[in-house]
Amino acid sequence: MPGNDAQKLALVIPTRHEAKNILVLLARVTAALDAAGARYEILVVDDDSRDGIAQLVSALARTDSRIRLLVRRGQRGLSGAILHGWQHTDAEILGVIDADLQHPPELLPSLLGAIRDGRDLAIASRYACGGSLPCGNPLRRIFSAAAVWATQPLQRHSLRARDPMSGFFLVRRHCLEGIPFQKSGFKLLLEILVRGRIGSLEEIPFSFGRRLAGRSKAGVKVAFDYLALLARLYRQRLGISRCSPALTPDH
Repeated sequence: MPGNDAQKLALVIPTRHEAKNILVLLARVTAALDAAGARYEILVVDDDSRDGIAQLVSALARTDSRIRLLVRRGQRGLSGAILHGWQHTDAEILGVIDADLQHPPELLPSLLGAIRDGRDLAIASRYACGGSLPCGNPLRRIFSAAAVWATQPLQRHSLRARDPMSGFFLVRRHCLEGIPFQKSGFKLLLEILVRGRIGSLEEIPFSFGRRLAGRSKAGVKVAFDYLALLARLYRQRLGISRCSPALTPDH
């Protein structure tokens, strides 16, 4: 509810070969959330990286009970990892941030503030006024803009996000419960915007940074999964698709 600061946040950090980034990220996330006076837990959901990240997070979790590690074996995919984490918490506010530090954790108090002010969804946005993409490959910027443009017919006219592809956002659990979200793919926010019970949203601008360490997961498979998601959502709009299991807490 507006002004209810006691609501707990569960922030999922999906990882795959991110051992070199995770300790820096967790330090910055906890500092940002502590400064905001938040009640929270952090769930690192690792897709069986076997790069030492499990040992790093487990050691940290022994000193900070707000940090938890969940390892998925034999499964891959960003959306599935996020949903897996959300199913293992009873928090009222659900969130996600990438592990590569391209998303600034210092934006978390502003995102949480939007939720505390009554918004159902708070998005860290590259396309909101004041946000930006990194300078670099112009072709990638064109593809990003085209991907966002392709979502416009799917979004509600009265509640349209400028950055429906963001991987950094917070959302109220009750807006998602009982809705079957697709576990494959990388763009869960778009499906939430289209299928979730979102009554209000706020976009907080940020400048997309550069990866601290490791390699980007973007590639042909990500592009294919995105096109498949678009196809599913357009089919659902026409009422000709099947659903996946719904999001429910699983402790």
